[in-house]
Amino acid sequence: MRKAHKWQIEGSQLLMMLLGSFLLAFTYYHINFQNGLSEGGFVGLALLGKYLFDLPPALSMIALDIPIFILALFLKGRKFIVSSLFASMMFSAFYELCERFSPLTFNLHHNLPLAALLSGVFIGIGAGMVLRAGGATGGDDILSLIVSSWSGIKIGTVFILMDAVVLTISLFFLPFAETMFTIMAVLISGKVITWIVNYGKRDLAPLRIPYGMKKKTARA
Repeated sequence: MRKAHKWQIEGSQLLMMLLGSFLLAFTYYHINFQNGLSEGGFVGLALLGKYLFDLPPALSMIALDIPIFILALFLKGRKFIVSSLFASMMFSAFYELCERFSPLTFNLHHNLPLAALLSGVFIGIGAGMVLRAGGATGGDDILSLIVSSWSGIKIGTVFILMDAVVLTISLFFLPFAETMFTIMAVLISGKVITWIVNYGKRDLAPLRIPYGMKKKTARA
């Protein structure tokens, strides 16, 4: 009986992943997309593939995500994969709904520091909620979890480093100002992610990244 239910997700985790996925999608569309902020992670790599080699971003994302999901299946287990697939699908669905039906417009082109601040805070909260609930919204998030589990580096710091590499390369191909303010947003979101994931756990036993392989800490 225990094995039959081992992969199932609790209602509180589902709710947290739903809220986190919605906040991510809302912010990516209304703040990042509407104000021309760039992207880090696998999305940023897919965009670079489009600019450099005219590769379809959707196919590039799938090609990048699949091997990471397969690796996570062996290293983190089926429950983590189920949670991550659920969060990824919800993020995509919410983003599509925002893109098609949202009447809201946040025009911050003349105040990009505010756009970067809002992006960093809300993306950090959304991603942190999904991670705290035991899932991830994409292959780059999963890769960050794996690296954090192996190295003991703070999960938010790993996010920052991965995004910073992609965005630094993007400086050669994308608008300078928008890319620099995206880096600012990434720095903020990384700190917020670490705080959300570790909140209330500082005085407990070493924090384990959800469904991690070893008892290595993600120090706050």
